[in-house]
Amino acid sequence: MSDQSTNLPIYQSTNSHILVQEFEYLEPASLAEAISLLNEYGDRAQVMAGGTNLLVWMKMEQRSPEYVINIGKLPGLAGISSHDDRLDIGALTTLRAIRNDPQIQAGYTALAEACASFGSTQIQMMGTVGGNLCNGSPASDTVPALMAFDAQLTLAGPDGERTLPVVEFLLGPGKTALRKDELLVSIVLPSRFTHHVSRTGSAFIKISRVAADLAKASVAAVLVREGDRIVECRLAFGSVGPTVMRARKAEALLVGKPFSAELALEAGRVASEEITPIDDVRSTAWYRREVVKAITHDALQLANQRIGESAIERVSESAIERVSESASHASRFTPHVSRSAFHEIELTVNGVRHRLRVKPNDLLLNVLRERLELTGTKYGCGIGECGACTVLLNGKPALSCLVLAIAADGSEVQTVEGLQGSDGELDPLQEAFIEHNAFQCGYCTPGMLMMTRNLLSENPSPTEDEIRDHLKGNRCRCTGFASIVRAVKRVSERARGSE
Repeated sequence: MSDQSTNLPIYQSTNSHILVQEFEYLEPASLAEAISLLNEYGDRAQVMAGGTNLLVWMKMEQRSPEYVINIGKLPGLAGISSHDDRLDIGALTTLRAIRNDPQIQAGYTALAEACASFGSTQIQMMGTVGGNLCNGSPASDTVPALMAFDAQLTLAGPDGERTLPVVEFLLGPGKTALRKDELLVSIVLPSRFTHHVSRTGSAFIKISRVAADLAKASVAAVLVREGDRIVECRLAFGSVGPTVMRARKAEALLVGKPFSAELALEAGRVASEEITPIDDVRSTAWYRREVVKAITHDALQLANQRIGESAIERVSESAIERVSESASHASRFTPHVSRSAFHEIELTVNGVRHRLRVKPNDLLLNVLRERLELTGTKYGCGIGECGACTVLLNGKPALSCLVLAIAADGSEVQTVEGLQGSDGELDPLQEAFIEHNAFQCGYCTPGMLMMTRNLLSENPSPTEDEIRDHLKGNRCRCTGFASIVRAVKRVSERARGSE
């Protein structure tokens, strides 16, 4: 590995994809310090964890914080731990880690499915469950499942910790019970459902315009049966009211009765009368009521079918992997950088170490392209929806248009240029894309190559459905995905043949 010191002047650009807002950057080393900073700066500060919402809001000028407090590297807030009476999920645990956790897939299946429903694999790998909760969105994917499982939230502030049921946490669109000087630190799932896994089933269903969109409507269903009779039922809905809501009349209709398809249909009808949907850009209130009838029936049927399944039957073969997460990849501590100051960071990019001076609002995408002249990583939508800017950050896909360069200090980055060998020989994956004409203009191809590299490292023998699911966050306007799928399958087959 070689060192390369970059002393070029900081670039200036009017490109709309650059985060033009200026702010002071703070990176607390402990939970106590983070709470102290929130207490000090109050409404002038915004918390950043995965960054997949905050940076989009800032680019769209919906947020203009004076201070950005990056809690993404705080120790002890990421991971899943099991106890006799509960399952604890750290607030910084990524959606992908929850989706792939065998305990959650077996005992809290609806939550695993909710995390899998997020629009792109990149967002699943970057976004945190705490961030999804604290957005307070009625269209949140995780909240219906958490509500159906009676999740409790642990909030930490200057006066210590307090516990709040998730149903009391949501106050309205974008509004939560989180105080300005508090942080969500963990989500607690009671294990009473899993203690009776042989008679409990759950499911989550989401209807949206496209895979990467918010829900038109969603439902999480939990059923507990004794014999054929339903003894407990939970139905929670998203995108059909000002907050995620329970359909308690529909639940009451089911309890005490033997399960049947006709009963599930009636529950859907009752639920459609309980919700309070609106007309908006994604759907109409009428359509949402009609959809709720259908998805309630389908979710109840699926939850009922899962009762009596063994735990392993509920775990997708493609998601056996247990993801372990580290709270920090940083090589050094960055306490406080003012908006006008440059700060030296260190990045190892494609095996070469670089020292760079950046401002707090410099994006990793711009640093790669304009400072290091690695232009394979492309500008696309600028808000994390197209996947063209995907790189591997510490081995995991990341949307570089939504990563602050200063927050990536100490990280390892691989771009599409890093796929080829030192002699310029193309990677077998690149050769397969050429062989199968898996591109036309090629603009989206670098992001797809990086996502495919990640897929094959996790799953050397993916099915067509698994390939399409992994690449669902990568958009291509000028070619079909059939040739892309063929290329990925071909390189997988060749790798197995060489073994």
